[in-house]
Amino acid sequence: MNDKLRDKHMDDLFDAILTLKTRDECYSLFEDLCTISEIKSLASRFQVAILLSKGYTYTEIFEQTGVSTATISRVKRCLDYGADGYKTVLDRLDWKEDQSNQGKTETEGKE
Repeated sequence: MNDKLRDKHMDDLFDAILTLKTRDECYSLFEDLCTISEIKSLASRFQVAILLSKGYTYTEIFEQTGVSTATISRVKRCLDYGADGYKTVLDRLDWKEDQSNQGKTETEGKE
């Protein structure tokens, strides 16, 4: 992590986020913590990261999300040269998705 960001206040915020256990708890905290616009902006950037990691082009991402090419480029730069935060989460989500799909396949095969 960027040492310019690391301090007690950031640690407190991230420790608080790490205590959340459900999606509803996340909605509640982020609704209290951020404006709707800020939350939507974060969600859009994360959606861009997902689509970039799946090989979508800038044009396809723009058409699906309406996010500017400047934002897409910024997210791409983070994916390529950033602190690997997106990569860590995307890898974990892919694993989770693969596991749930694998379970469905095994169940379908038993019927």
